[in-house]
Amino acid sequence: MKSGIKWLIGIVALVLIIIFVGVGFYNSLVTLEQDVDTAKANIDTQLQRRSDLIPNLVNTVQGYASQEKEIFTQIADARTQLAGATNVAEEATADRALSSALSRLLLIVENYPDLKSNQNFRDLSVQLEGTENRIAIARQDYNTAVTRYNTTRRRFPNNIIAGLFNFEPRTLFEASSGAQEVPTVDFNR
Repeated sequence: MKSGIKWLIGIVALVLIIIFVGVGFYNSLVTLEQDVDTAKANIDTQLQRRSDLIPNLVNTVQGYASQEKEIFTQIADARTQLAGATNVAEEATADRALSSALSRLLLIVENYPDLKSNQNFRDLSVQLEGTENRIAIARQDYNTAVTRYNTTRRRFPNNIIAGLFNFEPRTLFEASSGAQEVPTVDFNR
């Protein structure tokens, strides 16, 4: 009888240890998943900041370059696409479209020296540049959090807990196509 109780106590102790270890793995996955969600929200915040700055920038440029209607339409379409994005892949695609349209807008500005000297335009340009830097940092933070989460999720025995509780892998925020190419800068215009 005494050896039966010892076995029962041993089995109960082993089960409790397994449960506590499993809870620890589960909690670490929850924490990492929350880090990913927070980093994603930070990207969204910076994209919203940029989206809020763009109408002011566009209005300033329109006063000087009203004939450049196509670029203004492209910017508006890209902002709409970004606002309607429902996942990271759609958001990245919309962000690429908006960044491309903004780049074209800034190229148009080169043809209007009076616009470049306009204080409102310069202030908006500085704010936009700062926002672009914040977006880049937020993307790096997001990708770091996703990598940490995905790595932890795949490790044994976390992969068992992740499978049991449906911790799905997350996708990285990838660079736009052509980002590896060096841009051409021409100061002779």
